[in-house]
Amino acid sequence: MKVEGLQFIDLFAGIGGFHQALSRNGASCVFSSEWDKHAAATYKNNYGIQPAGDITKIKESDIPSHDILCAGFPCQAFSVSGKQKGFQDSRGTLFFDIARIVKFHKPKLLILENVKNFEKHDGGRTLEVVNKTLEELGYDVSYKVLNASHYGLPQNRQRIYFVCFRNDLNMPKFQFPKPTNKPITLSELLEKTPKNVNPIMRDDIVIHKMYNPQIDLCGNTVVENKPIRIGTVNKGGQGERIYDVRGHAITLSAYGGGVGSKTGLYKIGSTIRKLSPRECARVQGFPDDFKIVSSTTQAYKQFGNSVAINVLDEIVKKIKITKKLH
Repeated sequence: MKVEGLQFIDLFAGIGGFHQALSRNGASCVFSSEWDKHAAATYKNNYGIQPAGDITKIKESDIPSHDILCAGFPCQAFSVSGKQKGFQDSRGTLFFDIARIVKFHKPKLLILENVKNFEKHDGGRTLEVVNKTLEELGYDVSYKVLNASHYGLPQNRQRIYFVCFRNDLNMPKFQFPKPTNKPITLSELLEKTPKNVNPIMRDDIVIHKMYNPQIDLCGNTVVENKPIRIGTVNKGGQGERIYDVRGHAITLSAYGGGVGSKTGLYKIGSTIRKLSPRECARVQGFPDDFKIVSSTTQAYKQFGNSVAINVLDEIVKKIKITKKLH
């Protein structure tokens, strides 16, 4: 299965996680929108497309016609790490900009992504509003929470994904991809000599657990596809926990404090450090030829806001293309 020959638009595009997954499966981008100037610069440097700015100021009629609408719409309004104001937050209302574009263009397929907490936010009422809105616009809505750790990426990143086909296409109910559960460790994606990340040198580092992986009956190391916490810095709060690189990374974040903010801390040999921007790119599924053009601070934010490309790739591969879609 491929979406080859179809055209997509990339809303709240960030640095182009959706672009990566759709284009590698044969679709072409005809429009993108991103209001953060640093993320937009990264997008243009990698794809040759200058994203339009604030989607709330762009008329539906100024957006090209398209087959697929992609949107990882802002999650801070629904995230457990934020204030969870949902649609009371201006970022939460941006979903309705997706809705007005869908109403005007009626694309054949919508692929949306948000934080895991979106499913249960406000007692499920937020999800109910989204489902009802999309159904009233004429779409069959399927959604599921998937974890990047189950799809070949060493990062514990749970996100809710929506796949919505236009009703008149009479497509079968979408079945989300089963986990591949490929054994993979964070250690496999580390740079040998990262240039833009420093060791953590403190006297309050405590390693309270030595990780000893299990060995199976064939003598092979059993890989645990999850973060393995082994120590702390300071009081061990968020951003102050240390993990073994023979497990997975914690969820990359665009925000958060602590000495290990945004990436977590990892014991690599005798060194304790954060992940480098390139390592963050890798645990999100970006290829090594992806250009990191922003500062380290901005790069952390961009990868923390991005989507897990391997998960999207598996979703796109499951989309059943028929003649009705062309």
